Amino acid sequence: MKTTIIPAQITTVEDKIAGKLSLTQIMILMIPVFWSGLVYILFLPRMEFTSYKVIISIPVLITAFVLSLRIDDKLVINWLMLLLRYNTRPKYYVFNKNDAFLRTLDIPVLPKKMTKFVKAEVKTESKARSGVKEWIVFEKGKENIRFKTNGKGGINVIFNQIEK
Repeated sequence: MKTTIIPAQITTVEDKIAGKLSLTQIMILMIPVFWSGLVYILFLPRMEFTSYKVIISIPVLITAFVLSLRIDDKLVINWLMLLLRYNTRPKYYVFNKNDAFLRTLDIPVLPKKMTKFVKAEVKTESKARSGVKEWIVFEKGKENIRFKTNGKGGINVIFNQIEK
């Protein structure tokens, strides 16, 4: 009685269409047929058999035949694609924790026209100051105090003296 082995995973089995040829092999072997037809139709003298048309078609035929061969139950074209993917992938993987991928970035928007900064005149006094109280001198009603919070929970106090 004839017995057949049923594979455990059916998705890895290729369907055989003609004899031992799979669909991929048949498609690869059809490439030289279409190429030879194009050469026969497009090259001068059109629709006539010449020796140089055969010479143009033979490398495509040999290449397609080699690519459709099987080595260790895989097609040569599959081996070449595997080697190509291996050789084109990056060889070094560098971890960068400062990568901007999937992070929200606070990018300041700069104005189109930048204003010119004018250097302010600084008056120097010859008197030596003894403490902070002498540095901060406000007249009644002429001071302006503002409070600004920064993003980390801190607070900045801004003192401005208004001159009338």
